[in-house]
Amino acid sequence: MIRTVATTPFEGQKPGTSGLRKKVRVFQQDNYAENFIQAVFDAVSPPRGAVLVIGGDGRFHNRAVIQQAIRMAAANGYGRVLAGAGGILSTPAASHVIRKHQASGGLILSASHNPGGPDEDFGIKYNVANGGPAPESVTEAIYVRTQTIDRWLTVDWADIDLDKPGVVTVAGMVVEVIDPVADYADLMESLFDFVAIRAAVSDGMTMCFDAMHAVTGPYAHEILERRLGFRAGTVHNGTPIEDFGGHHPDPNLVHAKVLYDLMMSPEAPVLGAASDGDGDRNLIIGKNRFVTPSDSLAMLAANAHLAPAYAGGLKGIARSMPTSAAADRVAQALGLPSFETPTGWKFFGNLLDAGMATICGEESAGTGSDHVREKDGLWAVLLWLNVLAVRRISVDDLAREHWATYGRNYYARHDYEAIETEKANALMAELTGGLDALAGREFGALKVAAADSFAYVDPVDGSVSRNQGVRVMFAGGSRIVFRLSGTGTEGATLRVYLERYEPVDGKLDEPVSAMLGELIAAAEAIAGIVRHTGRTAPDVVT
Repeated sequence: MIRTVATTPFEGQKPGTSGLRKKVRVFQQDNYAENFIQAVFDAVSPPRGAVLVIGGDGRFHNRAVIQQAIRMAAANGYGRVLAGAGGILSTPAASHVIRKHQASGGLILSASHNPGGPDEDFGIKYNVANGGPAPESVTEAIYVRTQTIDRWLTVDWADIDLDKPGVVTVAGMVVEVIDPVADYADLMESLFDFVAIRAAVSDGMTMCFDAMHAVTGPYAHEILERRLGFRAGTVHNGTPIEDFGGHHPDPNLVHAKVLYDLMMSPEAPVLGAASDGDGDRNLIIGKNRFVTPSDSLAMLAANAHLAPAYAGGLKGIARSMPTSAAADRVAQALGLPSFETPTGWKFFGNLLDAGMATICGEESAGTGSDHVREKDGLWAVLLWLNVLAVRRISVDDLAREHWATYGRNYYARHDYEAIETEKANALMAELTGGLDALAGREFGALKVAAADSFAYVDPVDGSVSRNQGVRVMFAGGSRIVFRLSGTGTEGATLRVYLERYEPVDGKLDEPVSAMLGELIAAAEAIAGIVRHTGRTAPDVVT
């Protein structure tokens, strides 16, 4: 029996680049999660009997929302739900399950790399039938519905056992609790040369993978230790915990410092890697060599042909606008098209579906290919392992060789977190208003060649996305990008992206901070960060 629950709208339920993210206490309000889920169902209007995938990163409040979402799916006419056992499905695994089982879409319960726990963050994202994040047309329809919603639908049914794989029914709807790892692990084995990697492991290749007590632990144990033969204990922090062990599941040099320190020590293995809360980001560190996400994208693209799935070559390479232009140089050398998109993986979806790109990446540690429609942390780690195993080369040697071939894009991102929204908006408004006067200005040795507010015209469907960040381009290929992030839950995060290009005959192995000094000074002079925010230094540098 379908039950209709009267409700009223909540303000601020507008999905960002990765769904709706708020504090747990916000989602725990009566009707809050239900309103948003019902708005999703109303906006997408699935055909009766459709298949829905539900899973998450194991963070606090996941199980309660999954149980409620199952009851609501039954009331809204879905015929089948696939739910990850334990409420677990990494974001790339969810994308694969949606595609493999021809689901109409999926609910991914995650706040990605944000902290978890009763006082921390929670999120819900809807992915469409291609396995990718909902496009702007869908997220806007969801938001519009949240502003007028007056009821949500459910059935009176007991919670199911999420920890026991198998099939049950909820008010006539089939619910299958699936092994969250198996389908994804099989996909990875079909893409990469596991024989070559196993041989390299037998010959002494070692690694350390930090799962950060987040979703990739079970996947890494199965793939790295069981299927590839790395020794037991290779996977650190491999058990998902609702609060991620009290740590921040963000694979960067601040939150993965233990891994970084190991990789800079004499005891370092060949490869160090990590992934984030929901498994879609990655960190790559070789012995005595950190590889930026921008460089990782470029280096993987240059060597992807060594993996069976990409032996025939790539169709194109895409990167988000704030990501460094290192991948563009690889595309040019290989005679491939390259694409610069707004931030947000959904913008890669059209390119991948149209067969215009094969490998995509973001500076925020997201890398992936056309095997799913999400960025994929373990996929990137496995491609690195495939390349290292076939070439029998160290990460450091591969990086040096790459820079000697293409030049080096020195790169860093400075995050100013939890700024008062009004102050952040004022900074961006003043910056945008002064763009026309920037061209030709000099800041030390840097001369502005052009400046704009980035707009993107999708080459597949012609849709236009404006105001995607401010770009200041300097003569010689260096850049500064200013952008407000939509991934936080409080205030605004100002992200400043600094990029200095050095050609092959330039300085290719200098300290990053020293090489970016002039750009840091220019960013302050151009944007007035201290004046607007009172912040004299970023909270996080990656």
